[in-house]
Amino acid sequence: MSKKEQLPAINKEKAGDKFHAYLKHPAALIQVILVYAAAIITFICLIFLIGYIVVNGVPNLSVDLFAWKYTSDNGSLMPALLNTLVLTALGLVIAVPLGVFAAIYLVEYAKSDNKAVIVIRMTAETLSGIPSIIYGLFGMLFFVKALNMGNSLLAGALTVSIMILPLIMRTTEEALLAVGNSYREGSFGLGAGKLRTVFTIVLPTAIPGILSGVILGIGRIVGETAALIYTAGTVAQGPKSLLSSGRTLAVHMYVLSGEALHMEQAYGTAIVLLILVILINLLSGWVAQLLVKGK
Repeated sequence: MSKKEQLPAINKEKAGDKFHAYLKHPAALIQVILVYAAAIITFICLIFLIGYIVVNGVPNLSVDLFAWKYTSDNGSLMPALLNTLVLTALGLVIAVPLGVFAAIYLVEYAKSDNKAVIVIRMTAETLSGIPSIIYGLFGMLFFVKALNMGNSLLAGALTVSIMILPLIMRTTEEALLAVGNSYREGSFGLGAGKLRTVFTIVLPTAIPGILSGVILGIGRIVGETAALIYTAGTVAQGPKSLLSSGRTLAVHMYVLSGEALHMEQAYGTAIVLLILVILINLLSGWVAQLLVKGK
């Protein structure tokens, strides 16, 4: 019997062994069924949501929806789209360096039994679970009122940067911890210092994990409404300056659906928002592959 003929027989034998093992241990069979059921339910919900958005959004896409100036007649999303891109970029510029450098300090320089490190990690995990409306109220009281920024893109960007900072810090920390110590020991053995080892060996190896946190942060910024209503505002205009007020795509969709007079434009905005998130994820994955290949 050839190897190709032996493979199906071996696979059948393994499947039979698993079946008998499940019969001997019903709890294991129940766990497997629950895992598969959860995966199937999640997949069905995801397909339903995407299908619902596509079915209701695509027919409502029109040229007027992409007009440069918003009016009550066209319900244009273009100003909100530009505001979303500006606010997302500004929020990442603020949060990513702080989160990455903080994670480098916690993993590479601070001692694991340091009480300050324990407090920082616990605080970061706590901040990750705070509702976004709390961040919005803080941003309104501190950035909008105390610092006299008013409802502006800058106030909104500072607020969302605080929101995603714990997420980026924790994902970067896990990515750095996943890098094997053999990389560090090899670099030290060749005479490289601590700083050079971190930035030339450890950090490039951890880039895919770091980008995963950045992607999650982008998704949270793009889909945020509660925090931005109180900080960036709801004015339907393009970004004139960082101190000008403006609504993002998520806020634009929320306002249109809340008025119940422009539901077609709201569905159209939803499909554009979905496409934007998909494109950002694809672009981030492509950048991660380039960085990994170029190491």
